[in-house]
Amino acid sequence: MQNQNSKEISMKVSRDVIADLLPLYAAGEASPDTCALVEDFLRQDEEMSRQFNLGGVQSMTAAPGPPLPPDLALKSLRRARGLLRWQRLLYAWGLALTIVSLGGVGYFNGSHFTFHFFLHDYPWIFRPCIGLAVSCWINYFILRWISRATRL
Repeated sequence: MQNQNSKEISMKVSRDVIADLLPLYAAGEASPDTCALVEDFLRQDEEMSRQFNLGGVQSMTAAPGPPLPPDLALKSLRRARGLLRWQRLLYAWGLALTIVSLGGVGYFNGSHFTFHFFLHDYPWIFRPCIGLAVSCWINYFILRWISRATRL
């Protein structure tokens, strides 16, 4: 019985397959067999070899897009700073309103301790506060999700 690893299978590899393998090859993440296959193909295909040597994988896989506006980086930075500023403000207000709404006051009345829960004793004042706190927390977590999804 022959060893499977020592068997060589010959087949025709298309340019599209090699183009798919080039990013792995260029990043150095391809297996030795894949590297050998790509190098062998590039030796046989002069046009693809020339394109790869001139511009690397990017010139072969990505079509050039329109030029970016010069102030795009500044706009992106300002947007990111604005989102992070809003996120900090919402966190601070949400925390403060939560603490105030769920707070209370306690005192000793003679020999026993009495505690007055603000939300229970003054609902007309603290229900809107807890509502604003919930709104701040919801918006905070939305902005947090956006900033993580866009990797800010």
